[in-house]
Amino acid sequence: MTVGAGGGADMNAREAIGKYGEDLAARRLAETGMTILERNWRCGRSGEIDIVARDGDALVVCEVKTRRGGDYEHPMAAVTPEKAARLRRLAEHWIQAHGGAPPGGVRIDLIGVLLPRRGAPSVEHARGVA
Repeated sequence: MTVGAGGGADMNAREAIGKYGEDLAARRLAETGMTILERNWRCGRSGEIDIVARDGDALVVCEVKTRRGGDYEHPMAAVTPEKAARLRRLAEHWIQAHGGAPPGGVRIDLIGVLLPRRGAPSVEHARGVA
């Protein structure tokens, strides 16, 4: 893949926005009593889990989508059936790598972070999306 003029700066800005959204998401999960187990867990070429958390005796795999206000579709619309299937596969890999499924099972959540042009960010947490 080649990057055109300004492409590198755009990538860095996107990555910074994504990291900021993940930081806000992790903070929100911790505020609701969840324990963050891992962030940005990679599984070879299969992909990455943004946040792995524990909610009581359940394992929670969180996909975080961050968008600037007005620029793109709402972040909560970003999990397609294909993305949901990939997240389920990644959750299975994480469980295999970490000693088996927890007694409370596994849940896949989506956290949408909307960054308005002005004002505080909006963080929405949808439980059990896939």
